[in-house]
Amino acid sequence: MDMFKELNPSLRTLMTPGPVEAEPRVLRAMTIPIIGQFDPEFLEIMDETMQLLRMTFQTKNHWAYPIDGTSRSGLEAVLNSIIEPNDKVLVPIFGRFGHLLAEIAYRVGADVATLECEWGSAFDQDMIIAEIKRVEPKVVALVHGETSTGIMQPLDKIGRFCRDNDILFVVDAVATLAGTDFKTDEWFVDAVITGTQKCLGVPTGMAPITYNERVEKIILERRKIEQGLDITSKNPRRIQSNYFDLSQIQAYWSPTRLNHHTEATSMLYALREGLRIIHEEGLQERFERHKFHEKALVAGLEAMGLTLFGDARYKMPVVTCVNIPEGVNGDAVRSTMAKEFGVEIASTFGSLAGKIWRIGSMGFSCRKENILKVLAALEASVYRHGGKINSGEALQAALDVYEGKVVSSIK
Repeated sequence: MDMFKELNPSLRTLMTPGPVEAEPRVLRAMTIPIIGQFDPEFLEIMDETMQLLRMTFQTKNHWAYPIDGTSRSGLEAVLNSIIEPNDKVLVPIFGRFGHLLAEIAYRVGADVATLECEWGSAFDQDMIIAEIKRVEPKVVALVHGETSTGIMQPLDKIGRFCRDNDILFVVDAVATLAGTDFKTDEWFVDAVITGTQKCLGVPTGMAPITYNERVEKIILERRKIEQGLDITSKNPRRIQSNYFDLSQIQAYWSPTRLNHHTEATSMLYALREGLRIIHEEGLQERFERHKFHEKALVAGLEAMGLTLFGDARYKMPVVTCVNIPEGVNGDAVRSTMAKEFGVEIASTFGSLAGKIWRIGSMGFSCRKENILKVLAALEASVYRHGGKINSGEALQAALDVYEGKVVSSIK
């Protein structure tokens, strides 16, 4: 087997919108020995993880647990479990991942209405509320932080309107939870989905979710246990997916411990440790840390002579989108950054492909040495590929922020 060498991937400074660098303590937790999924010690770990997730989601919901899979698995599980054929669903779209929510809803058989605004901007909440009044949907599904554009959508007025009018409000907080404030209960959000590989600082592989009694009511009305466990269980409204059936998954996470799937043991260890780190730091302190390093990053980019993409009023604090200078090959710059400096940033999708770079400053990746390294690598690589920049200015501007001498244009 000499042809297959021991894995030894290159070390990277990950400054993408995900995945990001995992906390070292999280990686150590993943080496803990495996125990059985119904071992009393493992069941206690499950319960502790639920408690930590409630704190992270800022909710009093009972149900807060991970779906095994990437962030998309959480979106699939929630939307599959609450949407039935011909249900009206409204999806306001301001980037790639709004289209994903609509795609999932279409596949479930929903009657999907969409509302779109220009990429790089967000909706005035009153515009969405007016469309809700017109469509009268059962569900409104909306992205909080759109990593394809670096834009964050305000939610508080939309959630209250939905609650007052008995409409379910589902939010994709994959890129924002634990990096910026997300108030599940205060904003009247019925179901929230996130992912481990972004601001939680955990490897890719789980999609934590939370939902309230309004969502649970629908899930229980559609409950059907698989034949191998209960031959008498029948329900014409059954959830179409077995793996993403929240009526069975929540029973697995309940005291009944219904055997639905084998929990991803090492990933659960990782998630629990990542959540412990978040609450040792403190949520508000964590939000302030992300905002502080964002200021240093933006100050450096602006001093370099680069411009930011998108409406600054709605900028995500954990993703910064940069216009690629005219005449510069954006992919060539990214390649040089990775090859020569071991630093990775991202391109983007759709109509913005080739026009902007996306720099993530999330979780464990959001620290001073990473900000300085990404600025240095970007400056050298842009210059290498013929871009006109202010050489030597970026790092000094960022250091001025770190030393408290100046602030950037990000407030």
